[in-house]
Amino acid sequence: MKLKELAERLECRLEGEPGVEIRGVAGIEQAGLGEVTFLANRRYVPNLKTTRASAVFVEDGVEVEREPDAAALAKLRTSNPYLSFAKAIELFYEAPKYAPGIHATAMIAKTARIGAGTHVGPYCFVDEDAVIGENAVLHSFVTIYRGARIGTNFFAHAHAVVREFCRIGNRVILQNGVIIGGDGLGYAKNPDGTWYKMMQSGPAVLEDDVEVQANACIDRATVGETRIGHGTKIDDLVLVGHASKVGGNSMLCGQVGLAGSTRIGENCILAGQVGTAGHLTVGDGAVITAQSGVPNDVPERALYSGYPAVENREWLRMMAALRRLPELQKRVGELEERLGQQNPSK
Repeated sequence: MKLKELAERLECRLEGEPGVEIRGVAGIEQAGLGEVTFLANRRYVPNLKTTRASAVFVEDGVEVEREPDAAALAKLRTSNPYLSFAKAIELFYEAPKYAPGIHATAMIAKTARIGAGTHVGPYCFVDEDAVIGENAVLHSFVTIYRGARIGTNFFAHAHAVVREFCRIGNRVILQNGVIIGGDGLGYAKNPDGTWYKMMQSGPAVLEDDVEVQANACIDRATVGETRIGHGTKIDDLVLVGHASKVGGNSMLCGQVGLAGSTRIGENCILAGQVGTAGHLTVGDGAVITAQSGVPNDVPERALYSGYPAVENREWLRMMAALRRLPELQKRVGELEERLGQQNPSK
């Protein structure tokens, strides 16, 4: 594809030779001739001097300097280089296509309903009274329990599971090993100290355009439902506990854990390994940084860090003081020694 065409298709302003041939995309350090890269983080500006890419997606106002012996680097000016790069990947990478049909090894219950254009791969199982919309893909070893309701353009990768009576919206993607609607951690204590398992009667509900990545679990509710809002993205190894609710267009990063009945607002970001106590609320637009532990409610549009999680600026002050503890401990010891010399009787 010529650079001019790439710029036009992605609505970028081209600064450079329009006839350069672009054959693919790559990161700024790995890119070679004929590839386009991107600059979304200013810390990588020095790499623009030496990258071997033929073109770069870059914001207005970013100066692009080159080493004297480096080849020319065309600029594709855009307000969102990362988004433009994401769209460019789709122009050069063709994802596998799956022809409609049901593999001979798949087992489909007689009362299940499968929409037109759906691909059901090897060793999949669709139970009684399950409904799957049009143009779905069940890759292989996918299990859909009875009574599940799934919308159109669903894609379940190998070994994904949707449990009984769960509801899945349109254009939902489940990566490998995802479990939607597994039993939540619900037990009552018997008088003799043993645990009595509570029936987990409430389904998990995923609204439209949700993606759940590998080996994440969205637990069903004891009563009521567990709900993931439209457009929310859930990373690998995340656990959403029973009866929790996550608002639309939020992001839960790797190894996040939500205890039961947590409420996460819309447009929130919980970075890697954030953990929440149950029955709390995180307000719309809040961001919680990596490895934070959240024991209490978080206000809207707040930035929280640490354990117990507090407002980020307060946490930074606490960490600055913590780094000084050895020095402070030494000074306190010296002062105690001095005072002891001045008051030997004490």
